[in-house]
Amino acid sequence: MELTRLIAPLARLGDVASVVSAQANMVILECSDADTVMAAATLGGELDRPIGVWLEITSGYSAALCARDVATLSWLIDLEHVVVAATEKSQSHADVVAALLTNDEVNFTNDVAVIAHAYNRPAPPKPITVWSFDGTSVHRGGTELIESSGAHFAEISLTTFA
Repeated sequence: MELTRLIAPLARLGDVASVVSAQANMVILECSDADTVMAAATLGGELDRPIGVWLEITSGYSAALCARDVATLSWLIDLEHVVVAATEKSQSHADVVAALLTNDEVNFTNDVAVIAHAYNRPAPPKPITVWSFDGTSVHRGGTELIESSGAHFAEISLTTFA
């Protein structure tokens, strides 16, 4: 499995669809100077294949809000992956996001959240793979992907994790 993180400023968003089409790997989009979810949503009619988004958990953007945004975005574009990045406890935050991507009642507890009798409807129309990024590598279950290559052109950065 390989994931390619594509970082682009909002001004270069028009180039993202062609870059995504040219990549062999799953592309995970991050907008460097604007809201990634909003930027990705604008690409709905331009993409010819599924993508993912790279979202950063902060004190002002919780895993629960991230899950809400991912669920909503999944109805606007063909979304298959989300990478949840956090300076601390990224896997725990990713677990919260994954738990909330369902139509079912969520009762969940870990070291970053206690969720009781919560709903995040509607759930995505298809399963979304949730990854965590700890600042060095991308993780999901027992799979670890480390940076294997990178490229930079026209304000767009591509980093492949394998």
